[in-house]
Amino acid sequence: MAGRIEDYALIGDMQTAALVCRDGSVDWLCLPRFDSHAIFAGLLGTEEHGFWRVSPAGPADAEPAPADRRRYVGDSLILESEWDTPRGTVRVTDFMPPRDGAPQLIRIVEGVSGRVRMRSSLRMRFSYGRIVPWVHKVGERTVAVAGPDSVWLDTAVETHGKDLTTYSEFTVTPGERITFTLSWQPSHKQPPALPDPEGALEATADFWREWVEHCTYHGPYREAVIRSLITLKALTYAPTGGIVAAPTTSLPEEIGGVRNWDYRYTWLRDAAITLSSMLRTGYREEARAWRDWLLRAVAGDPENLQIMYGIAGERELGEAELDWLPGYENSGPVRVGNGAANQLQLDVYGEVTEALHLGHMTGLSRNDYASLLQIKLIQYLETHWDQPDEGIWEVRGPRRHFVHSKVMAWVAVDRTIKLIESGDADGPLERWRELRDEIHRDVCEKGYDKERNTFTQSYGSQELDASLLLIPQMGFLPPDDKRVIGTIEAIQRELSTEDGFVLRYPTAGEEAGVDGLEGDEGAFLACSFWLADDLAMIGRVDEARTLFEKLLALRNDLGLLAEEWDARLQRQVGNFPQAFSHVPLIDTALRLTASGAYGG
Repeated sequence: MAGRIEDYALIGDMQTAALVCRDGSVDWLCLPRFDSHAIFAGLLGTEEHGFWRVSPAGPADAEPAPADRRRYVGDSLILESEWDTPRGTVRVTDFMPPRDGAPQLIRIVEGVSGRVRMRSSLRMRFSYGRIVPWVHKVGERTVAVAGPDSVWLDTAVETHGKDLTTYSEFTVTPGERITFTLSWQPSHKQPPALPDPEGALEATADFWREWVEHCTYHGPYREAVIRSLITLKALTYAPTGGIVAAPTTSLPEEIGGVRNWDYRYTWLRDAAITLSSMLRTGYREEARAWRDWLLRAVAGDPENLQIMYGIAGERELGEAELDWLPGYENSGPVRVGNGAANQLQLDVYGEVTEALHLGHMTGLSRNDYASLLQIKLIQYLETHWDQPDEGIWEVRGPRRHFVHSKVMAWVAVDRTIKLIESGDADGPLERWRELRDEIHRDVCEKGYDKERNTFTQSYGSQELDASLLLIPQMGFLPPDDKRVIGTIEAIQRELSTEDGFVLRYPTAGEEAGVDGLEGDEGAFLACSFWLADDLAMIGRVDEARTLFEKLLALRNDLGLLAEEWDARLQRQVGNFPQAFSHVPLIDTALRLTASGAYGG
C-alpha cells in the first residue's frame, strides 16, 4: 500500500521526477522523461509494480518505519531523511542531479551515531509495473534490461537477487557514507559513465543555491514562495521549456473514485500562469524558454490551438487505461494520455495572451513571431468567442457558454489591444475595441443573475463556479463593483466547505453532473487561493490573510500541495505536487505582501 499523498517528497532533475515516501521508498519514477513509462509504479498499485526502499533493516514481515525527521537541504530539491533506531541514527540523502548525460537517482546513506543495519530493496518493473526486466551483472555493476530501456545500479556494497528483487544489507557507522546510483540508458547504447555521487551532490546544491538567488521576492511569506518556485522549476522540462501540470498520473480527486487523470503534459493554462508567477518573482529565462516552446508547439496552426501538448510540443496525447494497475488506494481506472487534449476551451486564448502580455510588460526581449501569434489568436477568437465550449475544468458533458471562457476571451482581446497601442504590433484597433465592448456586454447581460447579484457558471444557469473569482483579477470589472462583491459572497456561501475552502462547482455525487462524471471531489486549492486574493482586493485583508494561512497549513511538512483537499478525510487528494496549487500560492503571497496584510 502506498503512503498518503502528503507523505511523499519530490525530487527531480528538470526532465523527470521521483516521489519518495516517508519510509524511504521511491514509489514513482518515470524514465527518461516525465511522460515516459514508470519503472516504479507502486504508487498506483503495490510493491509488485516497482519500488526502491532504503531504510533501517527490520524483521522481514514488519511494516517499514517512517523517518523520524525529513527536510530539504536549504532551498533545494535535495531530500534528507533521518531514522532514530535503538542502535543509532542514520541519514539518507536523495536527489537527482540536473542532467548532464544519463538521468540519475542518487541515494547516499550516512551513519550519524551508533551502528545501524540498513537494507536496500530494489524492485524494477518497466512499463508501469507490467514488465519484469532481465537483471544481471556486468562487472561490478547491476543492470536491468527490457526492450529499449536499461537501468544501471552502481554501489560499493554487495547485492543479491531474491524473488525478482535486488537486495543489499550493510551496516553504517558514524561518518560512513554508502552511495547508490540508479542511471537510465537506452539499452542499445554503451553503459552510462560511472557516477560520481559526492560530486553530483555538490553540483546539485550549487545549482539550486544559484537559481534561488535570482528570486526578487523578500516578503514575509518567502519560505512558502521559494518552495513553490522550486517546485515549479522542478516541473519544467529543461530541454524544451515545457511545464508539466504535475509529475504524476491518476492520483484521485476522490479516494476510491474515477476522477483520475494524467497530468504529465503541458496545459497552456497552467504553463501560462506558472510563467506569470515566475516573471513576477524575477525568472525571465524560464519565461523566454516557455515562449519559445509555445511558438514551436503552435507553429503554423494557431487556429487549432490545443489546450495541452506534450512536453516537447507533441499534439497526440491519446488516452488509455492500464487495467493491470489497481490505482492509488484502489481508485481506478489508472489513465495515461489525456483525451481532453482535443477539447475546445476558449479561456486558454486569454491565459496565453496574458502571459505574452506580461512578458512584454516586464521587458522580455521582443519576438516578432510572438506578436504575430497573438494577432492570429484574436483573429480566431473574433469569429469563435460566442461559441459554447468545455470550459476551464474540462467537463466531459455537453458544451456550454461558460462565463469564465467569455471573460478570458475578453482578456485576450484587451491585452492585444494594449500590444497594438504600444506600437509593437499592427491590427484593426477600432474593430477590436468594439469586439472587446461586445464581449463585455454579452457577459454582463447573459452571465449575471440580477436577483442573486452574482455571475453564474454559464449563460442561463443557476450554478456557481469558482473560476468567477478571476473576474476582478483579470481586470474585467473593478474589485469594488457590486457584481464582483456579490459573486465573491455567493461563492463563499454556496461553494465553501466548513473549513472555508472552495469547491470548483457543485458535483452531483452518484449521478453525472455538469462535468459528465459521477462522484465528488475535494476543495480545489487554487480556487481557495483565488478567494483569498479576491478578499484582499475588496479590502477584507484580515479575512484574506486568515484564509491564506489556513491554506499554507495544508501543505505537507516539506511545503508541497496536491490539487485538492478532502475536508472529510482531512488529507490531500489529486495529482502531486500540483503546479495549479503552487502558482496561486505565490500570487496571493505577493498581493498580501503588497497590501501589508500579514501578521507579525
